[in-house]
Amino acid sequence: MAPRRGLSSIFSQTNEKTMVLLRLVAGAACGALLSLSCTGWYLGIFAWMALALLLLTLRGARGWVAFASGFLYSFAFVVATIPWIATVLVAHGGMPRTAGIGVLLLIAAVFGTLTGGFAWCVQRIARRSWTLACAAAPFLWVAMEFGQARMPDIGFPWNLLGYAAAENLALAQLTTLTGIYGLSFVVAACNALLAWTIAGEGRKRAGYLLGAGATLVGVMWMGPRLVPEQRPAHYARAVQLNFPELEQYPQDWFGANAAALAEIEGLSLAASPHAPDLLIWPEAPAPFSFQDAQFARRASSLAIRFGHPFLAGVIEWKATGGEGRARVAPYNSAILVDAQGQRIFSYDKMHLVPFGEYEPFPLMHRVVRAVSTEVGGFRPGTGVAVGRLPGGERFGVFICYEAIFPGEIRRFAANGAELFVNISNDGWFGRSAAPEQHLRMARVRAVENRRWLVRVTNNGYTVSVDPYGRVRGGPPADVRRAADLPYDFRTEMTVYARYGDWFAWLCVVISAILIVGAMRAGRAVSS
Repeated sequence: MAPRRGLSSIFSQTNEKTMVLLRLVAGAACGALLSLSCTGWYLGIFAWMALALLLLTLRGARGWVAFASGFLYSFAFVVATIPWIATVLVAHGGMPRTAGIGVLLLIAAVFGTLTGGFAWCVQRIARRSWTLACAAAPFLWVAMEFGQARMPDIGFPWNLLGYAAAENLALAQLTTLTGIYGLSFVVAACNALLAWTIAGEGRKRAGYLLGAGATLVGVMWMGPRLVPEQRPAHYARAVQLNFPELEQYPQDWFGANAAALAEIEGLSLAASPHAPDLLIWPEAPAPFSFQDAQFARRASSLAIRFGHPFLAGVIEWKATGGEGRARVAPYNSAILVDAQGQRIFSYDKMHLVPFGEYEPFPLMHRVVRAVSTEVGGFRPGTGVAVGRLPGGERFGVFICYEAIFPGEIRRFAANGAELFVNISNDGWFGRSAAPEQHLRMARVRAVENRRWLVRVTNNGYTVSVDPYGRVRGGPPADVRRAADLPYDFRTEMTVYARYGDWFAWLCVVISAILIVGAMRAGRAVSS
């Protein structure tokens, strides 16, 4: 009898180990499946099922297994969707390949830890009730995404779950109430309903799923036809400069690039049937600074000849105090030059790119400097700035990846901006998935705030987006060309623009209540 018990025990342990391994593999596979919704062909259908499969993986799992499954879910998702981070740091940040890969894996680990916490909370609640765990999952997911966006120094809300749903014009309109987090909630809720149905029995659950699915398909199919069309009254001359990425600029840069600058000025001033009334140059890999007399003269002359305001991405050098002597520091900025050639507005980028424009956390400074001397150095701006055009219309300009932070961009509308402009140098990304991912996220900022968005980049994608999310295309990528992009001004305030992340905070509060309740229930059972 003893040998039989030993064999049974060994078999049980082996079976348990196999189940643990299967759960971990399934977690990673679900994250890889989700990546198909925001890379390659952008197959959004996978966003509606990947999280459901993860939830099923968590059912009956131990706490540490649930955490590890969630960790691997996001780890695989990050590595599959943003591998360009390592490429950028190696190609343009001067880092060794191992260091660039290390930063990518560090980001994946941070995201994985957050999703691991989500999975652990779901598992903990599921010990009390599987139905309650599925009901809690959408709230927990949004709370996790909100935390991901608000982490100090390294917040990075890239490729949130709701962006796959936002591709549908009708579903995107929900963001005027809740921001992108409301769409993440809807997608997570549908995933939770799918998991609840699969794990349960009876026709009633299947009926709920079929009803929800039919409603969702109906909205996605018929809804876009009900979204109003927009007829803009203005055009902006958007110039895609297509300068190559350089590590350093030679002292005679303007002389060496005289032919390119002449071509760009020609594109800026070319005749057009649209009569553009705003000229925009993007953030670019060029030593453009209004403190440089060469650029200042060129910018003033160009605005005068264009006859309308000229908005350009520049590096601003500003005096700073320190150690008893005057110093200057660089800011990634945008300036507006009026038709008389006078600079009348500037905005300094507030949310800098970690590892690219600054070193996150004081502790990271020595580590980053040890592997690259080309990273960081910029100072952040101190606040939202809203400019005025000659007719009195107000606009807000945000720079590069600031566009992925919904709570920050809404502040431009809340402070009176009637038009959004996003200038960016996406050339750093190369021909990876990043430029298109960046556009897909920036597009939602237009819908959330019901504003026209004119987006001008160094090498693509240069487009305008109407207040309902329709993209008006510009020039193809990787060419030097100008396009007249439609835009207009809007003054109404959406719920999201007025009240911000109220829905995300609500999800945080509900999540906290659910987690505390599950913890108390667990202690009561154990006692």
